[in-house]
Parts: sequence; C-alpha cells; structure tokens
Amino acid sequence: MTEETPGFEEKPDVPSGATPDDAEPKAAASSEETAAPAGDANETAGLVAQLDQSRKALDERTADLQRLQAEFQNYRRRVERDRIAVKEIAVANLLTELLPTLDDIGRAREHGELVGGFKSVAESLETVAAKMGLQQFGKEGEPFDPTIHEALMHSYAPDVTETTCVAILQPGYRIGERTIRPARVAVAEPQPGAQPVKAEEQQGEAAAEDSATKDNGGPEEG
Repeated sequence: MTEETPGFEEKPDVPSGATPDDAEPKAAASSEETAAPAGDANETAGLVAQLDQSRKALDERTADLQRLQAEFQNYRRRVERDRIAVKEIAVANLLTELLPTLDDIGRAREHGELVGGFKSVAESLETVAAKMGLQQFGKEGEPFDPTIHEALMHSYAPDVTETTCVAILQPGYRIGERTIRPARVAVAEPQPGAQPVKAEEQQGEAAAEDSATKDNGGPEEG
C-alpha cells in the first residue's frame, strides 16, 4: 500500500518563471483573439450587402431617369411635329382662300389688263404667296398625271404617244410636297389605231429633209 504524504496536493506543471495565476489570463486573451476575426468578417459581409443594395438602387434610379429622358425627348419631338403641322394647315387654308384671286390675276395678265396700280398690288400679292411657300405648276405638253392633274376636257391627237396635257385651263398649286389644288387641264390621247411616230424617227426625217433642201436649192457658200 502506497502511503500518501499528508497535506501534499498535486498541482499542474507551470513553466519556469511563471506562476499558476498567469495561465488563466493567457487563455482568456487567446479566446478574444479568436473571436475578433469572426466579428470583422460579419461586419464586412454586412457592408458588402449594403453596397450591393445601394448599387441596385442606383441602377434602378438610373434606368428610371433614362426612361424619363427618352419620354421627354419623344414628347418634344411630337409637340414640334404637331406645331409644324398646325402651321402648314393654317397656311394652306389661307392660301386656298386666295386661289380665286390669283386666278383672276392670271386671267387679267393674259388679257393685258394687268396695268397701273392693279399690277403693283397683284405682283405684291403673288410675291407674298410665294414667300409663304405657294408654288404654281402645270404646263402644256407634260404627261398627264392623275395625282396632280384634273382632266376637264378629253380628245385624241395623232401626234402624241401618251396621254398629254394639251391645254392648262387652270394652274395647280402646291405647298412643298402637298398639293392644295390640282391643275385643271385638257388632255389628248393617241389616235385609236394610229401608230405613233417615235421622236428619233421624226428627228431623222427632219434631218433628211434639211439635207435634201440644201442639195436641191440651198444657198451656195462663196
């Protein structure tokens, strides 16, 4: 039987130069150092999540701003387009009311009655109408176009190769590309059953006649 020495208790080994009381503070410091990195990681994760939310909100606000800007630009273009359209309609309505007066001026000019003060007033009116964009169209000899011509008279002619305006009864008027009144014309179509003579053949016949005239009785060069 082993005898135990009365009053003797076993104690844990303690490094030399250190007391047993020093072991407990070291253990506490070690646990605090372990907990500190975990706390920093949680805080960093929270900041990253907040940053992501801020970026997402910024992207949404940027998209909203871009959409509003696009809608505003479309609104401005629509307002400008409507303003121009209203102006063109107002000008067209005004000039349409002036067309009978312009027709009277044209007839007076054809009959030599556009003289004196009436001539000055008429020319001033035509100048103002031209500045507002009014353009007159319609000439004899041009092909008939149903989109800009209104045929009031019809006939046949052997010297035309297609439906042609042979007389302008009333000139047409347009503003830009918009026709406010078609030209009222008399048209002629090729004679039924007749073979139209081509322009090249007519020129060739004319040249042959000139040559024959010179050979037969033309003046001699001295």
